Amino acid sequence: MGARIVTFVNQKGGVGKTTTAVSVSAALGRRGQRVLLVDLDPQANASSAAGIDGRDRNGVYEALLEEVPATDCIVRVPGDQFDLIPSSSALAGAEVELVPAMARERRLAAALNPLRDRYDWIFVDCPPSLGLLTINALTASDSVVIPVQCEYMALEGLSRLMETLELVRRALNPGLSVLGVVLTMFDARTRLAQQVVDEVRGHFTTQVFQTVIPRAVRLSEAPSHGISIFQYDPGGRAATAYDALAGELLGRVEVPA
Repeated sequence: MGARIVTFVNQKGGVGKTTTAVSVSAALGRRGQRVLLVDLDPQANASSAAGIDGRDRNGVYEALLEEVPATDCIVRVPGDQFDLIPSSSALAGAEVELVPAMARERRLAAALNPLRDRYDWIFVDCPPSLGLLTINALTASDSVVIPVQCEYMALEGLSRLMETLELVRRALNPGLSVLGVVLTMFDARTRLAQQVVDEVRGHFTTQVFQTVIPRAVRLSEAPSHGISIFQYDPGGRAATAYDALAGELLGRVEVPA
């Protein structure tokens, strides 16, 4: 079957989505999995967190507009064992440029399909919105991972996201499933954080991963150094948690041989 394509999605910003995408990519790469991370956010946070500057090279923008094949956009992330298709601010214009395009919702799927046999996992990091770029990601994907921050009103907006997933299923991608909900930025010192964990688990039951990602200073520092948490603080709580989450991901799917 080739790679499983998984999109990390939440239209709410600041929930640890990009950190989770980068950290899981690194964790699975270190476990010997062949991983490609696609940065589909014009802010290019996943690219910079991986130490890659997408401004002076071909990236996801050129692949979406069919200027170059996606194979020519892949960069190896030094020090972390995964590949990346970088983003740049040019991608901000793609939403407008793709509006008149034929099959505009399927551009990413068309770009990624030739790569499926090269990888076990293709992860897509989305912008914090439900626009055309995110629709492209959902149309291309087998499943989604939804990061949810352990803070007040965490479930707000999730119902809208679920409605969007259902719309995409009906109109564009009947096989799209929720691989899991991951709780992020957990602060054990607050009663609220545990209440959010209980509330989300009560709402999504079996879909919530057992692993909870802690709030950690080093986790927020790592992207500014352009390296993953596994290089920046390999023995820390966050690295341990993301490695456990990677193990859960492997347990939830039939991994290609």
